[in-house]
Amino acid sequence: MSQPETRTLVHLQPHLFDDGGLLEDDLRGIGWQVAATVAVARLQHDQLPQPGAPGVGLLDLRGVADADAAALAGDPALLQALAHPALEWVAVLQVRQPDCEALGRLVHGYCRDYVVHPCEPGTLSVVLGHALGMARLPGGLVSTCPEVEPIAGMVGASEVMRRLAQRIRKAARSEAPVFLAGETGTGKELAAAAIHRQSRRGGMPFVAINCGAIPHSLMQSELFGYERGAFTGAVQRKLGRVEQADGGTLFLDEIADLPMESQSALLRFLEEGSIERLGGRESIRVDARIVSATHVDLQAAVAEGRFRADLYHRLRVIELRMPALRERGGDIAMIAQHALQRHAGEVPSRPKGFKACALRAMQGYPWPGNVRELINRVREAMVMAEGCYISARDLQLEDGEPPPCGGVTIELARREGERAAIERALARNDQRVGPAADELGISRVTLYRLMLRHGLHEARPEARWSRLAVVKGGREKA
Repeated sequence: MSQPETRTLVHLQPHLFDDGGLLEDDLRGIGWQVAATVAVARLQHDQLPQPGAPGVGLLDLRGVADADAAALAGDPALLQALAHPALEWVAVLQVRQPDCEALGRLVHGYCRDYVVHPCEPGTLSVVLGHALGMARLPGGLVSTCPEVEPIAGMVGASEVMRRLAQRIRKAARSEAPVFLAGETGTGKELAAAAIHRQSRRGGMPFVAINCGAIPHSLMQSELFGYERGAFTGAVQRKLGRVEQADGGTLFLDEIADLPMESQSALLRFLEEGSIERLGGRESIRVDARIVSATHVDLQAAVAEGRFRADLYHRLRVIELRMPALRERGGDIAMIAQHALQRHAGEVPSRPKGFKACALRAMQGYPWPGNVRELINRVREAMVMAEGCYISARDLQLEDGEPPPCGGVTIELARREGERAAIERALARNDQRVGPAADELGISRVTLYRLMLRHGLHEARPEARWSRLAVVKGGREKA
């Protein structure tokens, strides 16, 4: 019979504690090997696994005095290690340490489970094995979320995004002008870049200009360039954005803000395929595909006389509508998790994920600022969050309000129904976990884990933390 594979773990000791090698002997006896034993003060980033290599960390709190616990729980170096996305942490405590409030908050916020050592090797084996299984489990809401990118640079796997990706691929095969309609923050420039990359022009320049960010007096020279001496200060020739995009794609963002004079010049370019630099007399042939976008109703601007109708029809040969974030269902949680990982370096100890209340609140919020607003709220919450997981309050969203759009995913409905059933069972049984679990037909351990998932454990202030933590280890006796 072959020997079982030896598994390694990181052993983190905030306080040096000499037990004569008892813990390491117990670990070796159940097939675990300590890869590194380090103190927080000497912790190096390369001593922790890479984000793609999930594993287990052992937070050894033995020897930490109650008087030092509060300072330790706020140590940025320790919290940064405990927030490592590839590790599930298990705490090792001494007798009576579970009664320490500061250590209790630390373990409850950052660790999957804990053991009081010395303990039975079988208990240690089960706890570590469960932590490793959770670290390797794919698809968890608080674990690394796999990126699904139907459009390069955009995260999402919803049906509307798949349809958009298909339309982008079709539009990329054409040479016709493309018009992107959609609200602010929906990723119009990313879609324009995707059209360019997938077209035959993909190896040529992609030039973007925001028509609303340039003064009207400078727009002509910015678009079409100028010759030396064309005006005071024109000391040398300058190529405009249209000419810079020769052979490639010119993206005109916020096209509705283009002044009338520039609209006429752009229309001439679309009709003739040539430009004249400001102050020049030479007609210059330019081969550039036009992709334009705006968040305003361009047809209404035409009706009001603010935009030329002939230019509107020239630009709007192919129209693609960018979906609002509220229409993208499960993409919301995926984008939030992606933002959490992408901006991890901005805070010393980033949260591991989102609480159930945060996920519900994000799903029900209308997101008027779309993806841009979601990313900014997540970045702010990463800084302001109190614990290891971001709550609805950290995102400045109210939990529990019905979605204004009337849309709800199957997953969200399932979670809401599960939470409601647990709340009713607890209420009928005077908040006692055991009887409520019997009523629901599940074990007490399963019920407690569901309560953790839905944030319901926070609503039981009368329960002692140590008793709840014992439930996490599967040994409740009450």
